This record gives sequence, C-alpha cells and structure tokens, in this order.
Amino acid sequence: MRAVVTGAAGFIGSHLCAHLLSHGDDVRGVDVVTDFYDPARKWENLSPLLGRDRFTFRQDDLLTAPLEPLFADADAVYHLAGQPGVRSSWGADFALYVERNILATQRVLEAARDSGLPRLVNASSSSVYGNAETYPTRETARPGPVSPYGVTKLAAEHLCETYRTAFAVPVVSLRLFSVYGPRQRPDMAFSRLLTAAFTRRPFVLYGDGEQSRDFTYVTDVVTAMRQAALSSWSGVANVGGGSEVTMNQVVGLLRLLGASVQVVRVPGRPGDARRTAADIALAREAFGYRPTTGVRDGLAAMVAAARVGRPVPAV
Repeated sequence: MRAVVTGAAGFIGSHLCAHLLSHGDDVRGVDVVTDFYDPARKWENLSPLLGRDRFTFRQDDLLTAPLEPLFADADAVYHLAGQPGVRSSWGADFALYVERNILATQRVLEAARDSGLPRLVNASSSSVYGNAETYPTRETARPGPVSPYGVTKLAAEHLCETYRTAFAVPVVSLRLFSVYGPRQRPDMAFSRLLTAAFTRRPFVLYGDGEQSRDFTYVTDVVTAMRQAALSSWSGVANVGGGSEVTMNQVVGLLRLLGASVQVVRVPGRPGDARRTAADIALAREAFGYRPTTGVRDGLAAMVAAARVGRPVPAV
C-alpha cells in the first residue's frame, strides 16, 4: 500500500511506519514535531526511518498544510497526530487540545472526502469511556470522559462518524487502551517507571496503585492498524491488550525483571480513570485482531531497550 502516517515522529507513529515498511508499503510520514516533550526524542524516533527506501518525511502542521495533495495517491491514511496527555489538558492548554485533536481531525476528514481516500484509520482512545459503566467495556457503552483530553478525543471520533455517515468517508476509529513499549512517551507511566529504576530515583505513583489498565503492547497496536486499513469494515472498535493489570502488579513485575524501583505514593489526580478493560470481540471479528504480547514480555522488551540505551523497533 501507499500510506500516509500523521504523527509519524511520535511513539506509536514511528513504530507504525517501521511496521508498514516491513510489509513492503510505501510510507509518507508527516509531523509538526511539537515541544510537548523534547523534540530531540522525536527525531531519534525518526532516525532509523530516514533514508530508508520507500519512506519520506515531511515536517508540517495539519492545521495549515495543504492536505488534499498529500492524500491524493494514498491507499490509506493513518491519523495519529494530536495533542496527548490527560493531566496537562486542564486549564489554558485546553486550546491546544481543541486545535490538535479536533480541528486538525476535521481538516483530515475534509481532505479525505475531497480526495476520495480509500481508507482512513483514526487513532482514538479508551479515554472516551472515562469510568465505564461495565467491564470489559464494549463499544456500545455510553462514553463518559473524565478529562478534557478525553472530551477532545471523543469529539474527534464523533467527527469521523459524522463524515462516515454523511459523506461515506471510509474511516475506522480505533480506541487504543494504554499503549506501551520501547520509545514510549516520557510522561507515561511505564516510561517514568523505567527512568526511575535506571536513575535510582523515586517513582511517583498517583493513587493507591490498585488502579488498573488494559495495557496494550505497541506492536499489537500497529498490527491492528494495518489490519483495519486492509479490511472493508468501518466504524469504531476497541484495541486492547487482552488482560487487565494494576499498577502495583506492574511494579512487582519490574522487580522480577531486575528493574527495582522505589515508589512514592501521592494522591490521585483529576482525569485519571480508575479502571480500563477492553472487550475486543468486535476488532477480532471485523479485521482479525488478536493481541500476542502479554505485559510481562512487553515490559521485558522495554527493560532490554532501556539497558542498551536504544529503542527496539516494531516489526
């Protein structure tokens, strides 16, 4: 396929580009390279890709770039660009979330419609559920985001569904559940845990540690994205890891893997859901999604990458 990946310099985006290239796809990456975290880390994410056959990169902003020419010859666009982070979405920075998660998605959808794009895969989030009504949570559950970030991801998802029903834009929105793996963003829990372990500094754990997540390894996520792009199914689907683990259990696993960490417990913060657990039956039936990496093996890969000081590419 000829693919465009927005947010190509990010954690998931760089893994997706490598995954697509490994399957023989031509990949055009685009990323504005924001300073939400150190841009140097994003360029490091891109470094194994730059110069490879079938990969080109363009540094540009989806809010201003002419997108229709970018999409004109693409078989699929994977829309991963956006403003991440639950805790920083409160206050004045909310305007950035509106711009980068809602307005940018609307421009992508307009370009997809006008260019007759065959497939659009949108990266949504389990944050749209908030504290869900039932577990494991199905796509039919009523959304109830508990953070401004979740509100913007739900709005972007609703836009995708609106363009799908009104203009037949062939879009799939994947609700990703707590994605982790090598090159994870530095503000995310597993990345902070490993940094604390290898620098011998305390790890700040918000809450009692019994909050649980459906952690999903990044290779499973990018595999699901390509599977969704190759299918004819459209709509909204969960992409989870297949098991629910508490933060206390994660800390214990790291100790078993030889990355012991001192934990400092502080009160929880607004916007953090107590629990997430994905029902992935729809993704399995619609495009064959089956996660293959458990939390222990995924954490081991992160520990190994941290020890050698370089990322492990997804394939």
